[in-house]
Amino acid sequence: MTKMGVFAVLDVGKTNVDFWVAKPDGTVLETRTTPNHVLGGGAWRHHDLTTLGQWVVMTLAELCRKHPIQLLVPVGHGSGGVLVGGDPDAGYMGTIFPMIDYEDLCPPEVDAEYVQKSGSFEDRGSPVMMGMTHAARQLLRMERTDPSAFTEAQHYLNIAQYWGWWLTGIAASEYSAMSAQTHLWNVPERRWTPIVHEQNWLRLLPDFRPAWEPLGLVRKNIVRRFGLPDDIEVLTGAHDSTTNFYRYISAGLSDFTLVSTGTWLVALSREADTKTLDQSRGITINADMEGNPVAGALAMGGREFSAIAGKGWRGDAIDAQTLTRLVARGTMARPSFSDNEGQFPGSAKRGRIIGPPPESNAEFAALALLHSALLTVTCAEVLDGGQRIILDGTFLKEPLFAPLVAALCCGRKTELSDETNGVLAGAVGLANHRTRKAPAPLALKPVKPAIIIGITDYAKQWRAISEQKDTT
Repeated sequence: MTKMGVFAVLDVGKTNVDFWVAKPDGTVLETRTTPNHVLGGGAWRHHDLTTLGQWVVMTLAELCRKHPIQLLVPVGHGSGGVLVGGDPDAGYMGTIFPMIDYEDLCPPEVDAEYVQKSGSFEDRGSPVMMGMTHAARQLLRMERTDPSAFTEAQHYLNIAQYWGWWLTGIAASEYSAMSAQTHLWNVPERRWTPIVHEQNWLRLLPDFRPAWEPLGLVRKNIVRRFGLPDDIEVLTGAHDSTTNFYRYISAGLSDFTLVSTGTWLVALSREADTKTLDQSRGITINADMEGNPVAGALAMGGREFSAIAGKGWRGDAIDAQTLTRLVARGTMARPSFSDNEGQFPGSAKRGRIIGPPPESNAEFAALALLHSALLTVTCAEVLDGGQRIILDGTFLKEPLFAPLVAALCCGRKTELSDETNGVLAGAVGLANHRTRKAPAPLALKPVKPAIIIGITDYAKQWRAISEQKDTT
C-alpha cells in the first residue's frame, strides 16, 4: 500500500456497481456508481460485462489521476460467476459463455437434472433455490447448451475473483465466495461436492487464496492502454455479505448473530450449529474468510416491505401509535409476498393480509415495517446462535425498526451498527489485514426496545400462522 494508504474498492452488486477510494480509517475520498446491466437475447439473460469492464478501467484510470492508488479490493454478490478461457482479452471479456443472470428462469430439463445431481443439503450448504441461483446449476446449463465450447473453458470464477483475474490474469478461488450458495464446495468438510467430480469440473476450479492476499499487479496491457500506474496490486477479494460480516470478526467480536438488512435479510452466525439447522427453511452454510462454517438464514425483506407498503407510501416516518393500532386490531401480513419462501416453506407468492386491512398509506407502511421486524427476528431465531443480535443495513434508516426488533427479541441483547456501508468497511479491513496489529475499531450502539402493547402475543400469533401450510 502507498505511504498515504489510499486504496480502491470495487463492489459488484446485483443491481449496481460501486467504486470507492478510501483511506485506511475508512474515510471515503471518491465514489462512483453505475448500473449492473442485464441483457436479454442469446441462450439466457446475462450481465453486460463488456460495458462494465470499460467502466471499471476508465473509472480506475480517472481515480488514479486524482489519488495515489496502489491497492484494489474486489468484492461481489453471491450466486454469480463466470466461466473463462485462458486469455482475459479474448472474445467477450475472456468468457466462454455470457455470465448468467441468476434471476433468469432455468429450463425444466436442466432443473430436473440438477435436482437429481445436486446432492444432499450437507454438500450444497443451502436448499435448491429459485431461477438460476447456484454456480453448479449455471455450469450444468452451460455444459448442456454447448458441450464443445464448455471443453475450452479454463476456470470458473466467482464475481470478485473474475474481476481480479481480468485485471491481473491470475485465477483463484476464495472461501467466502465459493461458499455463497454455489453448491460446489462442502464448507464443513472443506472439500468439493460430488457434482464437481461427477461432471469433471475439478479442472475448472483454481486453488484457494485468502481474500486479503494479493493476486498480482494490474496487467501491463491495461496499464499501457489506460494510463494506469504500473504498481496497482489487486487482492483476491471476497463475497459482499461475508465482507460485511468480517468487520465484526476482525474487531474481535464473538457470541453474536448479525442480521444485515436490505433487499435481502441476511442473518449470519459462527456460533450456530450447522448440523442442527432446519433444512426445510431458507438456511445456508456459508464460510468466513478462513473457510470456517458460518450459518446463515435468508429472507427477501426489502421486497416484502415494498410489496406491503405499496406505492402510496412516500417514505414518511412511521410512528409507534400506528404500530400499536395494527397490533391491537390483529392486522398482520402473512408471508411471503415475494417469489422466495425464505423461512416459511411453501409460502412463495402466497403472502396476504390477515385481519382488518390497513386504513391508510401510513398503516400499510407500518405493517410493512412490523412484518420486516418479525422476519428479522425469525431469521435470527432459526439460527439460535450467539447471545446477542447485531443489526445493520438500510432498514436502520427507519428509526423504529431497531427498537421494534429489540422488543420482539424478548430480552435478548440487541445492538446496531450505523455504519452506512458495511461492505466498504469490511473491504477496508481486508486492505489493512496484513498490517493490522490489534482488533479493528467497531462502534456498536445498544438498542432500547420499543413499547408496543400486546407485541409479544401478536408475534406468537404471527409466527404460528406463518408456519401453517397454506392450501388456498
